[in-house]
Amino acid sequence: MTIKLKKIPCFGVAGNFTGHLEQAGEDKDFLTIKTKEAIAPKAIFPTFFPCKKDDLIPSYLKVFPFSSNKIFYPKKDDNLQMESECGLICKLEWENNCVTQIKPIYFCASNDFSIRKDGAKKISEKKNWGKNSKGISKNLIPIDEFSPESLINDYRIASYIIRENQIIEYGENSFVKDYSYMYEKLILWMIEKFNEQKDEGPAENINSYLNQINQPEMIFISIGATRYTDFGEHNYLKKGDKTIILLYPHLEFSENDILELVKTSNFSDKRISVLNNVIK
Repeated sequence: MTIKLKKIPCFGVAGNFTGHLEQAGEDKDFLTIKTKEAIAPKAIFPTFFPCKKDDLIPSYLKVFPFSSNKIFYPKKDDNLQMESECGLICKLEWENNCVTQIKPIYFCASNDFSIRKDGAKKISEKKNWGKNSKGISKNLIPIDEFSPESLINDYRIASYIIRENQIIEYGENSFVKDYSYMYEKLILWMIEKFNEQKDEGPAENINSYLNQINQPEMIFISIGATRYTDFGEHNYLKKGDKTIILLYPHLEFSENDILELVKTSNFSDKRISVLNNVIK
């Protein structure tokens, strides 16, 4: 199946990995958002909508932001951090203007680059600052089933930056299965948010956006950023940095194997979804 990302709406999940929001200094933004349990993600935020004329959807969300090789540094802001994530391509089913089913069909490495700045009214304002502001791997891996028995359950997320020829671990090496909400629990939560999330605080009414573009049959969603290493938490990205995120099956590759691939830039193995962006 050929996926044309420019034709489908794209989203991210805020707060789906314990400790990340606190490290990013954004936990205070969600104090007004009530969740059913403490570990629950906080919200779904939009990053792109394939539309041109709809007044309801903010204009900055109509600019396609994804790239698999380069990221343009924000012109007006600093404090840029990478966010290493697992992304899902999903099919949707609809009834009575509401999403009734979400079926993940591919997963991949994604980088939900974010500007750390105060005063942004919505999460999405920190996410899409124009062309080449988000990262997605070209290697989409088919999902056999979205459950603990599936292929994805054995995958880990690793992330590095290369700065001045030095390889530095930027995010903690983490299991995909260790997201706070995953599999059926994540699907049910996403259905609820796509249908019921209100325009309040940093969140937006996603259902109104989706109905504006005639109830799409497919979406892309990054399901949450992992925790940072100490370096990643305290160091922002610079022009010239190379950011690398790898989703890999841990039963077949050790952490040392992955580090060696980063050293040699040998990213040809199709079992690994790799995202390799240069900050320009």
